[in-house]
Amino acid sequence: MLAGSSWFAGEQAEGGKKRSGGGRRSSKSGRSGRRGEKRAKGWLPEGPDAESPAGAAPAADPESVARAICLRLLTLAPKTRAQLAEALRKREVPDDAAEAVLSRFSELGLIDDEAFAAAWVDSRHHGRGLAKRALAAELRHRGVDTDTVNEAVDRLDPDQEAETARRLVERKLAATRSLDPRARTRRLAGMLARKGYPSGLAFRVIREALEQEGIDMEEDLP
Repeated sequence: MLAGSSWFAGEQAEGGKKRSGGGRRSSKSGRSGRRGEKRAKGWLPEGPDAESPAGAAPAADPESVARAICLRLLTLAPKTRAQLAEALRKREVPDDAAEAVLSRFSELGLIDDEAFAAAWVDSRHHGRGLAKRALAAELRHRGVDTDTVNEAVDRLDPDQEAETARRLVERKLAATRSLDPRARTRRLAGMLARKGYPSGLAFRVIREALEQEGIDMEEDLP
């Protein structure tokens, strides 16, 4: 008979003893026996006894730990080298082990800040309408170096940035029609500023949008 079947049969027998009134003491004595058996093998409630064979197992290799952490994080989402280094520091991976793993991952192309930055700019500009300034701030926050940030955001064509600003204004324009022109301008300009658009570009596309509605903004814009 399989060990699991023997255990299950024993539990049924214990259940029968409980119904007859004598099973509770037997169950307690069984649990006490198992606890005693664990202690005899070197186990304590909080873990293995340091002097036992179980407690003498070697500690995990730091580089293996670092590799596992990095692979798990990269599986969830792309990460910059700085983000992975910070994650390893928080988990108290030794600096030399962390550096060795990060360098190896960079050699293999698993970490590529240039590719990360380029993909980030493309995704966040088209998905959220962010301009160069906001995109650069996000990349710097993620530990991307200045040269890589500048190279990535400079790929964003100025005409494309202006066109995206126009689309953002068009989406919000109808919701501002109950306001006077100055209030509409402030609200739309604030929206574009939060997305990183410079004030000159913002007021230019806002003026264009309002003039298409027949509103002369020459005296109302800075």
